[in-house]
Amino acid sequence: MSAADLPTLTPAQARDALFGDILTLHETRSATFLPGALDDVTRERLALQGEALLRGLAVIDDGAPRAEDPDQPADPVLLRLEAKLDVLTLLMTGFAAAQGAIDAPVVLTWSARGAEVQVRGAYAIGTEGAFRMSASDWLPTPLMVPATVVASVPGDDGVSRVWLRFGPVSPSLADALERHVFRIHRREVAEIRRR
Repeated sequence: MSAADLPTLTPAQARDALFGDILTLHETRSATFLPGALDDVTRERLALQGEALLRGLAVIDDGAPRAEDPDQPADPVLLRLEAKLDVLTLLMTGFAAAQGAIDAPVVLTWSARGAEVQVRGAYAIGTEGAFRMSASDWLPTPLMVPATVVASVPGDDGVSRVWLRFGPVSPSLADALERHVFRIHRREVAEIRRR
């Protein structure tokens, strides 16, 4: 979708479109928007890496078997070990590719559809790029998702608030994002109950 095809959304409309009827998180996490058009090969690479990272984190965090893979051994210990190796591979790939410095922690709202975040610079509606965020507190490898600015409000000192719609993403990455958001939400609810 080009910038000309995108409707102009107010911040309230963007919030409703991205977070209206879906599980949404409000967190402080290292994150930023990296503007720049992505070619198909880069989008596919980000989707594969993002899906592998999120599925690996799911297995490590939950120890749950991968039900979609009938050839996968059912032993949770082996699954966690394999997931840790997957994540380690991603980590080393990230270092080798020098994917960038660690971003500053920012307050953000996000869901499997998109994110609302403060970033340096001003971006027009339709600006394409990638949303980069730490997917885990203990793992420095970032999650990167193709994203497009759907609303923007300039602020002080060169900082803007932008609303980013994720995509295009594969159905499997969209599913992995939804599951990741649910796991974080479930963990937050469990921590609140423990207090």
